[in-house]
Amino acid sequence: MSIEPQPNSPSNLPSKAPQPAWKRWAKWALFVLIVVLIIGFTWRHFHPAGAANKAAGGQGKRGGPGMNQPMPVQTKVLTSGDLNVYIEALGSVVPRSSVTVHPRVDGELISVNFNEGQIVKKGDLLLQIDPRPYQVALTQAEGQLARDQAQLIGARQDLVRYQSLVKQGSVSQQQVDQQQALVKQYEGTVKSDQGQVDSARLNLTYSRVTAPVSGRLGLRQVDVGNIVHASDANGVVVINQFQPINVTYSIPEDNVQSVLKQVHNGKTLSVDALDRAQKNKLDSGVLKSLDNGIDATTGTLKLKAEFANTSENLYPNQFVNVRMLVETQHDVTLLPSAAIQRGAKGTFVFVVNGDSTVEARPVTLGSVDGDNTGVISGVKAGEQVVFDGADKLKDGGKVKVIQPQTGGEAQGAAGGGAHHGHRHQTAS
Repeated sequence: MSIEPQPNSPSNLPSKAPQPAWKRWAKWALFVLIVVLIIGFTWRHFHPAGAANKAAGGQGKRGGPGMNQPMPVQTKVLTSGDLNVYIEALGSVVPRSSVTVHPRVDGELISVNFNEGQIVKKGDLLLQIDPRPYQVALTQAEGQLARDQAQLIGARQDLVRYQSLVKQGSVSQQQVDQQQALVKQYEGTVKSDQGQVDSARLNLTYSRVTAPVSGRLGLRQVDVGNIVHASDANGVVVINQFQPINVTYSIPEDNVQSVLKQVHNGKTLSVDALDRAQKNKLDSGVLKSLDNGIDATTGTLKLKAEFANTSENLYPNQFVNVRMLVETQHDVTLLPSAAIQRGAKGTFVFVVNGDSTVEARPVTLGSVDGDNTGVISGVKAGEQVVFDGADKLKDGGKVKVIQPQTGGEAQGAAGGGAHHGHRHQTAS
């Protein structure tokens, strides 16, 4: 039995012709080209500066413009002059004297005769304590003294009579001796009474509390109506002496010898007190005293300077920056501190030669005064050194000396094109 093939059988479908290979490769090539174009367009659109820099860099490597050109720098011709040698330290302001006013006697405070913060002089009345109890005590002591003085007068008169009667034999010598001892007794009693009178009078004086020193008063610690005692711990008010005023500060023991040298030569060292930013000078004074020993813990010596403080810029317990002038060195080569370079072999500066080349010359530095540094060796007055642009220099490199920009030139550079701004930035 034969089986006929079905019309829709897979074996009866026409077979599809295979696609040529070059068409498949063309499709892949077109796809890759489109991807490359998209990437290139994106890179050029978002990184134009990078492409330009790469192009410029390639030209530079091939010997384009900018190769071996002199570097723009700013220089200064060295001079010689005086150099002040300072020692700087952190100091604390302390009053010349600080006194806590205490009453000398107990009693009710009936009046306060000062204002807080007021400047007073020594002897000014500050407080008044109720004087009535002490006036009564004085009156009692004076009465006791008057009574005993009268008894002493009577005993002395009796002694004179007994001495005359003993010569006549009317009284015995024993009575004379007893009367003489009684006179001595009354004399002692009168002397004791006089002490009681003086003590009562002194206590009456102490009821008026006066300023023991001149200075500025602080805040009042008690009010009128309170009972004050001589044993009160806080006292009534504190007086600090402002004019003159002292500043204490410490210096390293390495600097002690230079200070002692000047002190032993009889020189008075000037001291300036500056604010925290070291921009404003608060007052000027002189060194008054040195401590008698170096602190073994910190290795420092404490010094005290005195300031007139006429403007009252210095306040007790205020922290200030202290700058003490130790000596003034004469005929010293002054080097701008900005010109100093530091490397593996130490400090050096770039000296400009006559052929517009620079020489890296080692220098030995001395003391520093503001923007100038003293030079011990390495350069001398009259030589030209680089103080701006030295970070791009090498020993033997060519330089071009330019002048510092003025305000108008800086504004013109800011308004110019991009290539001009880049040039001025490099020069600065």
